[in-house]
Amino acid sequence: MEYQLTDFLPVTRKELELRAWEDVDVVFFTGDAYVDHPAFANAVIGRLMESLGLRVAIVPQPNWRDDLRDFKKMGRPRMFFAVSAGNMDSMVNHYTANKRLRSNDAYSPDGKSGFRPDYASVVYCNILKKLYPDVPILIGRIEASLRRLTHYDYWSDKLKRSILFDTKADLLVYGMGELPLKELIRQLRSGKKFHELTDIPQTVYLSHDIPQDNLWNNIELPSFETCLHDKKNYAAAFKTIEEQSNRYQADRLIQKTEDKWVIVNPPYPPMDENELDASFELPYTRLPHPKYKGKTIPAYEMIKFSVNIHRGCFGGCAFCTISAHQGKFVVSRSKKSILNEVKKIMLMPDFKGYISDLGGPSANMYEMKGKNIEICKKCKKPSCIFPKVCFNLNTDHHKLLDIYRSVDALTGIKKSFVGSGIRYDLLLHESADEPTKKSQSEYIQELILHHVSGRLKVAPEHTSDRVLEIMRKPSFRYFIQFKAQFDRINKEANLKQQIIPYFISSHPGCTKEDMAELAVITKNLDFKLEQIQDFTPTPMTLSTEIYYTGLHPYFLQPVYVAKTKEEKLEQRKFFFWYKPEYRSQIKRDLLMMQRPDLLEKLFQKEKK
Repeated sequence: MEYQLTDFLPVTRKELELRAWEDVDVVFFTGDAYVDHPAFANAVIGRLMESLGLRVAIVPQPNWRDDLRDFKKMGRPRMFFAVSAGNMDSMVNHYTANKRLRSNDAYSPDGKSGFRPDYASVVYCNILKKLYPDVPILIGRIEASLRRLTHYDYWSDKLKRSILFDTKADLLVYGMGELPLKELIRQLRSGKKFHELTDIPQTVYLSHDIPQDNLWNNIELPSFETCLHDKKNYAAAFKTIEEQSNRYQADRLIQKTEDKWVIVNPPYPPMDENELDASFELPYTRLPHPKYKGKTIPAYEMIKFSVNIHRGCFGGCAFCTISAHQGKFVVSRSKKSILNEVKKIMLMPDFKGYISDLGGPSANMYEMKGKNIEICKKCKKPSCIFPKVCFNLNTDHHKLLDIYRSVDALTGIKKSFVGSGIRYDLLLHESADEPTKKSQSEYIQELILHHVSGRLKVAPEHTSDRVLEIMRKPSFRYFIQFKAQFDRINKEANLKQQIIPYFISSHPGCTKEDMAELAVITKNLDFKLEQIQDFTPTPMTLSTEIYYTGLHPYFLQPVYVAKTKEEKLEQRKFFFWYKPEYRSQIKRDLLMMQRPDLLEKLFQKEKK
């Protein structure tokens, strides 16, 4: 299908003229390139506002270094400026775990870095406030969402106030923004001003006073100043924040910071199927804006032929931001909506018949939720599957299998793959329900035989059960059990597929000895690890709070943390025990640990 320039949201004055627009209702500044696709937040939010009848212009990756013409070119909006750092926190986007500057940016043309500033939300907002001090600013997406309260910032190595202070924004939307944004626009149209928007769920604002209404119960967190000087209080505050973020019906959080209160209204209940379908069925072109002609945007190339089938994740992994942003309650799209998107992909001129991913935050959580929703409404737990699968969780995989088979049955589809990570503990737990048990077995077979593109990625993260418990991940024995099934099914079908495990080093609780044991265990499983990373502390995760405070927020007990660059590298090298340049260092470390048993197991061939 051929698209015209006017099929995209406008990014230049020329495009406003083509639409005969003299001005717009909202100007949306974003740190990502503009890709008109439902996997890119700038497109989702832009198209949503358009569907509500607003005139919306997007300014992707504005130049903040020159005369600021990008911030002026769309003029003054009638309603507000919207600001987002992009699909990633700008600091995670820019720096490695060792705080080294990355040389690429997957959300920029040709993958080049340097198109967005550090702390992009703050930089964009400060420029806009200087140029247009009387125009309200709405901030959102993951950088703003996870910095909505007092938070630890790894890159400056200090606690920071709510991002509302540094951005001087008027309102913050956290989490997935469709529902709060619709209500915000409804209230603005009814005549309300931004400072009067105090009753919208899933929003954050600053106030000189504590709300006295009866909309929600208030929970007061320790003040920013208390957190600054008392790590124990800060850790305890995080437990409250995480519990409320994962509740079906949460309370309002309030936190004193200097002379103001940060007011965090509770989130909306999960979207329903129709609401989620509507978001995915907005009139996306599914293409990068024509301004990027001749250039590639790596993040787009990765998901070009993929389909997101649900939102949310009930895994609750300690180091992951998904549940803090999308929530733990899984919301799934209808089969009809998924198949409609696949059919749109099939019309793309360079489509060769392969769907790269039918997935989500975790690939095999489609249509999984509480059997009795009333039990879910009372639950505070951050995970539905740790330390064990909840008795109230429906883990039947039959509906997901139906999606796979229905997609593959479409004429023109050669194969659909699952590129997102799967939770093998969901597949291996002993369900008392026979149909569910049968679906788990069927799913493993179907996945391995028909939906692996040569390599299946899974994330055991570590081999030490003690470290895995801090991570909120299942015992490593589940991985060994799953690998045995993977190998057996491949052998029976005469396939030569590989299983690729992900591991993390220097996670809170992990020692050098744990890494040495990981090296031996993975060697015995015939792995030379490729998919590995050092732990990076990101705002509003359990692991980050342990890293900063040295305490587990739920028990307030000390936890060992590898903090220095040297300590991190000492752990990381055990991933590469097979490389000659690390051999002497590893031998020295194992002797110092008084672990000659590990030394022998790791280098026994060399000894012989």
